[in-house]
Amino acid sequence: MHTCSIHKELEVVAGDRSDYERLAAHHYRDDRPVAVKAVYTARPRRAAGSFGQRPAAVIVYTMPNPRIELRTVATHGLFAGLDRQTELELLNRHVRCIARVVVEPRFRGIGLASRLVRETMPRMNVPIIEALGVMPLVNPFLEKAGMQAFEPRVPVEHVELLEALSAVGIEENDLIDPDCVQHKVDGLSRVRADFIEARVRQFLRSHGTRRTMPPGLERTRYILGKLTHRPAYYIWFNPREDQLLGPWSSLGLLDPEGPQGPEGPKESREAQQS
Repeated sequence: MHTCSIHKELEVVAGDRSDYERLAAHHYRDDRPVAVKAVYTARPRRAAGSFGQRPAAVIVYTMPNPRIELRTVATHGLFAGLDRQTELELLNRHVRCIARVVVEPRFRGIGLASRLVRETMPRMNVPIIEALGVMPLVNPFLEKAGMQAFEPRVPVEHVELLEALSAVGIEENDLIDPDCVQHKVDGLSRVRADFIEARVRQFLRSHGTRRTMPPGLERTRYILGKLTHRPAYYIWFNPREDQLLGPWSSLGLLDPEGPQGPEGPKESREAQQS
């Protein structure tokens, strides 16, 4: 079936936690989102054979994390310089976070994740929608939906180790494969192996009990996990919300061509019951 035809057969509606639980096993994170405010699902308009009207994709919105450094950068310090209580009150009132976007494997590759984000952000009826994630760096569906990405600053110790690895022929595109990296390390000359071992030990100095891990695949997996797990920050400013639009407009943060959703908010059944 053509992609457009598939999208026409799917509708985006308010859902609840049970919709997320149906698809949770397909997400790369095992933990469950907390402080859920809304759930939306894309499902067939009519029962589709054995699939019925089960969710084809789901998005989960939660309350914001109060400690996100890149939020200050993305909002030009809009929430900075406030006392703690005021900051929390403003964040809880004006910001929601996309905690999960999960697509059933049979519906991947048709842009459904972007559609789900684009159509539901305006329904949350808040000025700011944000998200943190690693996978969107590989599959930029959040940016395709209209969000702006801010990549984190790479810590100095990470840069130093990355440069050391590159100096012995291990590049960043190798870092997704621990076995490949370990194979290359095992094949280094004595001088190069000693050089990398010294840099690795220096890198691990601030990693608690991990600093004494012996060389080997387990340590390599741990180090690569730290080097590659740098979630980017994504933000969307709702042009329909005017509670705080004054300072944003003057900063040029609003995109008048941003995603437009249906008229009025449509909270999830769970949010309405809370």
